Amino acid sequence: MVTKDYYSLSEAAKILGKSKETLRRWDRDGKLEAVREPISNYRVYKKTQLEMFSDLLSNDTEDKVDNSVIPLKDYRVLELFAGAGGLAIGLEKAGIKCVALNEIDKWACQTLRENRPDWNVLEGNIKSFDFSKYKDKVEIVTGGFPCQAFSYAGKRLGLEDARGTLFYEFARVVKEVSPPICIGENVKGLLSHEKGQTLQGMISILDEIGYNVMPVQVLKAINYKVPQKRERLILVGIRKDIDIKYDYPKPHNKIYNLSDALKKGELYDNNVPKSEGSKYPDHKKEVLDLVPPKGYWRDLPVEIQKEFMGKSFYLGGGKTGIARRIGWDEPCLTLTCSPAQKQTERCHPDETRPFTVREYARIQTFPDDWKFMGSISQQYKQIGNAVPCNLGQEVGYSIVKFLNDYYSLSNPK
Repeated sequence: MVTKDYYSLSEAAKILGKSKETLRRWDRDGKLEAVREPISNYRVYKKTQLEMFSDLLSNDTEDKVDNSVIPLKDYRVLELFAGAGGLAIGLEKAGIKCVALNEIDKWACQTLRENRPDWNVLEGNIKSFDFSKYKDKVEIVTGGFPCQAFSYAGKRLGLEDARGTLFYEFARVVKEVSPPICIGENVKGLLSHEKGQTLQGMISILDEIGYNVMPVQVLKAINYKVPQKRERLILVGIRKDIDIKYDYPKPHNKIYNLSDALKKGELYDNNVPKSEGSKYPDHKKEVLDLVPPKGYWRDLPVEIQKEFMGKSFYLGGGKTGIARRIGWDEPCLTLTCSPAQKQTERCHPDETRPFTVREYARIQTFPDDWKFMGSISQQYKQIGNAVPCNLGQEVGYSIVKFLNDYYSLSNPK
């Protein structure tokens, strides 16, 4: 074990200001699971684990951070892979105008048109669109492109080597439009995808088309007014002729919990509206009825554990997402595209059911008047795939600050 990346039980207890027995109990309960040192079998904790958990413990009631900034002019964005509009809503709230949005999913496109009839929604495969007409018409290109492996032709991956991937299309559009700044967002797993080669390939491609990539950061949604433990990797490219520093948004002091999402309070001025939602089959409901708030499958009687888990009961790992009921006083775990998948259960704290569509949307910080089109499963999918709106707004502020600095230097009075 590398000392700087892992801490012993006593060191972790000191860092968190808790007793060793408390940490042992948290480990047994799955609240803060230790890993085992392979030779001694002692409990050790990853540095990243402690940082995340420390954030939750230090839930300051007063938020001392303000990333908001007023645009000096009208800034415009072309958004690719727009989904149901989570990032677009956030950028709009930060004062950035959406000039056009491309999305292939027909239900997500209907959602965008239903809520913003004035938005130019380009429905269809990104490969079929020429975006060169937006050159000098937008300052920003954004895109939540899927994470795909590349075929490596040599030591340095070029744009042509990425053909056939959706990142190639993202880079093609950035090259056609040549905005001052481009923002890509992805899952945290991109850091380790293909042992980091995929991300390095993306960076080298942006370099080839004329963009310097800022040090990549993974932003924790809980630090940006989102009541959810979601993480998004942000890839920022600055056109090489621009010598202006980009700063990521500062994390907020206050962490919001599930009660902030679903009940009247700082995030929303009313309780969550009633809406449709999925239901559990009777046999699953009978099991989850036995799980307390913040509990999971280990809180079940052993015989029921064995029956519910099947062969998984005898395998290693915590599997803390199985039969998981969220507590009111904690942020929700990351939402998925389906509210009742066995490995990533997200059960309501009081009622034995999955979160409804509007509850899902609240946890992702969508406004209550944002309507989702399509079947219930399609609505869940759109919400689960989205960038949380509040995280998008905070990233939007950081873009506005960068562009304000850029135009102030370009057009001094």
